[in-house]
Amino acid sequence: MRQIGLTLLLLTLSNVFMTFAWYAHLKEMNHKPWILAALFSWGIALFEYLLQVPANRIGYTVMSVAQLKILQEAITLLVFVPFAVFYLKEPLKLDYLWAALCILGAVFFIFRSKLGL
Repeated sequence: MRQIGLTLLLLTLSNVFMTFAWYAHLKEMNHKPWILAALFSWGIALFEYLLQVPANRIGYTVMSVAQLKILQEAITLLVFVPFAVFYLKEPLKLDYLWAALCILGAVFFIFRSKLGL
């Protein structure tokens, strides 16, 4: 259980860095040359990888690669929606709910063997 909690924590923190690396330059550096935005993003992504690699190594001791990937996708949505709404000032759409329901379905199906179903 400790491995799962640590994996969730590290993947969530990794995802925060990933989201900023991939999308913050759209708001903060849209007036700069793309190469500067890419270098800036690459610098942030280093911290993502410093968290993501150990997260996957720890998680792989108790989960399959498919389970880790689907878990990552669910965390991505949980991190991205607040980022898009509060940081990028995108409107909150009902489509996020539908996407979340689809991801929850994927989580269910990939983890159902562990649930005994």
